[in-house]
Amino acid sequence: MSFDQAQAEAAALRDHVSAANTAYHTEDAPQMSDADYDAAKRRLMQIEAQFPELARADSPTQKIGAAPAEGFGKIRHEQRMMSLGNAFADEDVADFIRGIRKYLGLSDGDLPMTAEPKIDGLSLSLRYENGVLIYAATRGDGEVGENVTENARTISDIPTRLTNAPDILEVRGEVYMSHSDFADLNAAQEARGDKRFANPRNAAAGSLRQLDAKVTQARPLRFFAYAWGVVSQPLAETQSGAIARLAELGFQTNPLTKRCTTVAELIAHYHDIEHQRADLGYDIDGVVYKVDDLAFQRRLGFRSTTPRWAIAHKFPAELAWTRLDAIEIQVGRTGALSPVARLVPVTVGGVVVSNATLHNEDYIAGRNSNGEDIRGGRDIRVGDWVQIYRAGDVIPKIADVDVSRRPDDAQPFVFPTHCDQCGSEAIREEGDAVRRCSGGLICPAQAVEKLSHFVSRGAFDIDGLGAKQVESFYEDGWIKEPADIFTLRDRFGPGQLRQLKNREGWGDKSAEKLFDAIDSARKVPLAKLIFALGLRHVGEVASSDLARHFGTWDVLIEAVDRARPAELRHTQAEAAVLRERQAAQSAGRSAKIKPTRDHIWAQDPKVALPARAAWDDLVSIDGIGAVVAVSLVGSFAQEAERASIDRLVAQLDIQAAEKPKTDTAIAGKTIVFTGSLEKMTRAEAKARAEELGAKVAGSVSKKTDILVAGPGAGSKATKAADLGIEVIDEDAWIALAGAQ
Repeated sequence: MSFDQAQAEAAALRDHVSAANTAYHTEDAPQMSDADYDAAKRRLMQIEAQFPELARADSPTQKIGAAPAEGFGKIRHEQRMMSLGNAFADEDVADFIRGIRKYLGLSDGDLPMTAEPKIDGLSLSLRYENGVLIYAATRGDGEVGENVTENARTISDIPTRLTNAPDILEVRGEVYMSHSDFADLNAAQEARGDKRFANPRNAAAGSLRQLDAKVTQARPLRFFAYAWGVVSQPLAETQSGAIARLAELGFQTNPLTKRCTTVAELIAHYHDIEHQRADLGYDIDGVVYKVDDLAFQRRLGFRSTTPRWAIAHKFPAELAWTRLDAIEIQVGRTGALSPVARLVPVTVGGVVVSNATLHNEDYIAGRNSNGEDIRGGRDIRVGDWVQIYRAGDVIPKIADVDVSRRPDDAQPFVFPTHCDQCGSEAIREEGDAVRRCSGGLICPAQAVEKLSHFVSRGAFDIDGLGAKQVESFYEDGWIKEPADIFTLRDRFGPGQLRQLKNREGWGDKSAEKLFDAIDSARKVPLAKLIFALGLRHVGEVASSDLARHFGTWDVLIEAVDRARPAELRHTQAEAAVLRERQAAQSAGRSAKIKPTRDHIWAQDPKVALPARAAWDDLVSIDGIGAVVAVSLVGSFAQEAERASIDRLVAQLDIQAAEKPKTDTAIAGKTIVFTGSLEKMTRAEAKARAEELGAKVAGSVSKKTDILVAGPGAGSKATKAADLGIEVIDEDAWIALAGAQ
């Protein structure tokens, strides 16, 4: 795989997985199967491992869950609620154990682990102070969850008071619903003429997230405790001991949790649980392995989203056959045209499914992004009998097609080349697996999605203005772009307020409350503003990295503008390349050329020289790669989008990012790490440097102050020497950083 191919595939996968995260964690309306999600995320991780420069900030591999849903108060977790890495084969488990031994420097021998069923429910954190339940919060995005305290109090498995407990104790576990209770609930729903729940996980999540606690109380929810967050004194010295302590305190813990000492024992217990799966009476989707020694857990620590000391060994997927009734195209926030299969409903593993993701036009045609055959080259057509693939409670993908049962009049599916929402051309760039609407802000689908993202929990999070209100206001012509939100009060003067308050669900107080919430939202941290813009590939982590590096909006804009000055925005060279690519696409050929920055610079290197220097500075920021930089520069160079952003910024009070430490020996210095570090991981070294106020860059430049070179240092060390940059080894770095 070439770098350009990897870059394009990684970008498409980020969009795909991020959308799935929101659907599953925030909306309780999953749109792809567990197996499909795992495969997509695993593929993205493989690409990022093969091309480290693509392992950048906005990747969903660096995120946990999704933003909390609307309608609930928010609680910030004092200790983040992490997700788990996945294993799909026995060898993955063996690799996991080998990695732990290597990290800890352990020789062969027993390494005690715990193995427990992975409950398919909703994660919940319970905080007790002096034995009293203070609050309950969902995982949310790992940092901020929904306040569901009153609802949690109605669950019989959750004690409201503890005796002999630590003064502060956060108990974490999973809310779930048993199969029998789920069947009874659906029977009652049907008897009342209400909608049936798709599966126990959705039923549990929906029941816990009721705004009326009485509804939750009427639902048969259960809770398994399996972990803890902040605790004022240790529960035990081992994972198994801590779980036993939680049971003594009155929590339900899983009886299938077992302490194992070898990989063979872990795998054997995994298969034992797998064989019991159908008879457990509740849904599980794998087995979780954790290092038993809590001292080892502390040494192993965490990656950005997952602990190094735990992994989930997932079960294989399930299959079923049904008929494909229709293929529909949905347009997303970035303009991506996503095909969705509408199926004759079929039960798979106890779950009724009626939709499937079809990924993109290549997948429908029976080939992968490299043009290689999948499913033996068999395409997918309306009317086909298709085999669907699921591993959990979510929308599956189509695994195969039974051509022998294909209707005689079935025709190959013709993927649209124009957006059905706005009529704009849908362009597929070379190397991109996704076709995208070129309409931008004139496309209603993109505009509404962008506005919904703008007011989402991770962005401006304006009380009273959620996705539904945004869509309604957009349809009425009240809001067409983000800046319009902040002019609503002026445009809805006293004489026109009735237009809002007379709408269903609105009154004087609610209308005024909305205007006050909008005014409060004008004061916004820089990182949130960047994320709220909804720029392609610029997620929350990338937004934080940019804010931390540039500090203020003006400095950020100046840097981005320097990377693409006005004279390069519409050069003849760029226009010629665009025409060449479009002509090739129209002729049905693969366009072998695209308007890359290097190509344009080559046309006019004198003019481009300042832009090239600014570009190099931008991509040298640790956490910001070429994909994010191209999105930034390209978005701000588009006149319509830039004008929209400028109108928005004029309405805001943008708060500068928190300043780094200035009282350390390396504060303000730019550090680059290269080669192999033997006494700490690269991640540990980076984190330590940033804690002390230093900036960590991914490449050596004139702005680099120190290069920390371990064994195997190559071109970076050579370049540092040529530039006269200070080069130190790992021992000198540890002494400089004061690490122990």
